[in-house]
Amino acid sequence: MGSIFSPKMPSLPPIQPLPPAPSAELSAEAKQKIAAEQAEIERKRKGRQSTILTGPLGDLTEAELEKKTLLGS
Repeated sequence: MGSIFSPKMPSLPPIQPLPPAPSAELSAEAKQKIAAEQAEIERKRKGRQSTILTGPLGDLTEAELEKKTLLGS
């Protein structure tokens, strides 16, 4: 019974068209800026190998391997 006395739903407003998408092309200076930033990141990057200075048995540098131990080897 409530549907007889309820107000009618207003019509929807018309759909607005989407604005044009920005161009995907980058200018030459923007490409140079991105390349410089990437080069800076690569220069600052350190690998895992450069941060680990010891092996599973401790420091294994050449000087340590040539040293005589108390066991005679």
